[in-house]
Amino acid sequence: MTETAPGWMRQYPYTTSEGENKNFLVPEDEAAILWMANSGSIEMNPWNSTVDKPDHPDWCCLDLDPTEKNPFKQVIQTALAVKEVIDELGVTGYPKTSGSTGIHIYIPLNAKYTYDECQLFGKIIATKVHEMLPTFTSIERMTRNRKGMLYIDYLQNRPKATLAAAYSLRPKPGAPVSMPLHWEEVKPGLKITDFNIHNALDRIKSEGDLFKPVLGKGWICTKCCGGWKRRSRKYVL
Repeated sequence: MTETAPGWMRQYPYTTSEGENKNFLVPEDEAAILWMANSGSIEMNPWNSTVDKPDHPDWCCLDLDPTEKNPFKQVIQTALAVKEVIDELGVTGYPKTSGSTGIHIYIPLNAKYTYDECQLFGKIIATKVHEMLPTFTSIERMTRNRKGMLYIDYLQNRPKATLAAAYSLRPKPGAPVSMPLHWEEVKPGLKITDFNIHNALDRIKSEGDLFKPVLGKGWICTKCCGGWKRRSRKYVL
């Protein structure tokens, strides 16, 4: 969108692996979001960090990515195993549906750590969960090595990687929405199609912004970190 985005919309430059200079869009207000949607951006996929501090993610995310062989009840079981692990660590995580087939779990970091540290933290959690559920989960990066297992993806915690934003529509039948959840809702019977273009706004009005704490002070082991600092957030899309 480098040549076609309006001049009032902020852009963030980058160079592709082929050496081509391009720009990410940095929507800073409602008008920018509406312009992107009007241009055909059905789903919004932001970085894990902001342009103010691009090398330090605001959260650690675990992407529970099932195959066609994994019933959704296994995704739910894996999400609850993640909660069990992070509860033991004294860390708070926030789940949301992906709006596609899986569940995303976010752990606030408030840009305190590097991507390498964030990814290592995610790997520790993913490894422990896989040890708890070895019969149908995998942490193998290569698809062919997963053998139809549900992938606990911690490698999304890297620069320029993106996941569907909270409250984003997905280009799927029924127009599902990636919806933040209460942990009490992560239980048998939950379906991706529970949240869609028709009921998302009513849910947000009734439940409030369940994703807001992800952008808060952040949680991590109190034995190895100090205080936290709030800052403004400008995400690239």
